[in-house]
Amino acid sequence: MKTGRLLFSLVVGLGVAAAWMGMLSARAAPLEGPLNGPVWITETVDSAGYVGYYSSLALDASGYAHISYLDNSSYDLKYAHWTGSTWISQTVDSTGDVGYFTSLALDGDGHAHISYHDDSNDTLKYAHWDGSAWISETVDSTGDVGFYTSLVLDGDGCAHISYYDLANADLKYAHWDGSTWISETVDSTGNVGYFSSLALDAAGNPHISYLDNSSFDLKYAHWDGSTWISQTVDSAGITGYFTSLALDAAGRPHISYHDDSGDELKYAHWDGSVWISETVDSTGDVGWYNSLRLDRDGHAHISYYDGSKGDLKYAHWTGSDWISQTVDSAGDVGFYNSLALNASGEPHISYYDLANADLKYARRMTLYQYYYPWIPNTVAAP
Repeated sequence: MKTGRLLFSLVVGLGVAAAWMGMLSARAAPLEGPLNGPVWITETVDSAGYVGYYSSLALDASGYAHISYLDNSSYDLKYAHWTGSTWISQTVDSTGDVGYFTSLALDGDGHAHISYHDDSNDTLKYAHWDGSAWISETVDSTGDVGFYTSLVLDGDGCAHISYYDLANADLKYAHWDGSTWISETVDSTGNVGYFSSLALDAAGNPHISYLDNSSFDLKYAHWDGSTWISQTVDSAGITGYFTSLALDAAGRPHISYHDDSGDELKYAHWDGSVWISETVDSTGDVGWYNSLRLDRDGHAHISYYDGSKGDLKYAHWTGSDWISQTVDSAGDVGFYNSLALNASGEPHISYYDLANADLKYARRMTLYQYYYPWIPNTVAAP
């Protein structure tokens, strides 16, 4: 149970002071620093077996976390969510060997939708919670499909999915039109479509970042309303791994990715006329399993894995500089990370703990919020 929310429940009524002192004395290692200073709180979400591969995170309207992931013990698709007082995890699909390359999105009612790969049948599948039960269906069964899925819901709650076709080495895209699934090939030039990441613009047009595994370049494709247009974003060395895409308010693409030649985390964005690419972090072998989100100012936030140290890291653009920090360094952590920002722009991250084979979750808050969660935060942000 989360410390902050447990503390809130304990202090209701006449036991405020006693509960507060009891909780503080119970902390083995109290956090220190200025009250308005940010701290990372980490916790284990699921530790039943080997769980947490391919995690995908989304936050609901209350800022509560929802996570899809693979149970690598039973080879099932699982889903966990925070209720406000505890974590609830459940199996979504256990038919065969399923749950690879999960991607999660929430609809307007806060119901979860998940795309994933069925390895038993070599298909792309999709599951959603209808309010009382999980409904699972096959989206594409032509060949060996459904690798590196990325799911987005449009304004009508219809699902759009980008994915890799292993049989034909193509990038594909499928969407639900309200009555049926429509799938198509986006790019078939060479071996393309690894690490696909999808976003929809204001008109509902899809944009996809991905790796060209023939030339080892970062590529980007978008639908202009009549045809697919693809282009190379970065071709310097061996690059374009673990892509993550987001669109800003003007509909311009931003992409985080791993540069394997320099062992770096890189970031590229379209400024309206050209692609601008830069290094975010080059200390060690960094940028694996990265996840990108933009805040309301259009500034980039990226979670990623440090392969040199086995740490989960996080970087963000301040408007003038990149700031990078370690989120979790307990063991070998940070695989399959997924980032979301809450309404205040604070980062939340789901990820895999390799040392303990657990699904973990981290969130950033001020020290004030950590120790006094029942009192409105009047301390100015740093």
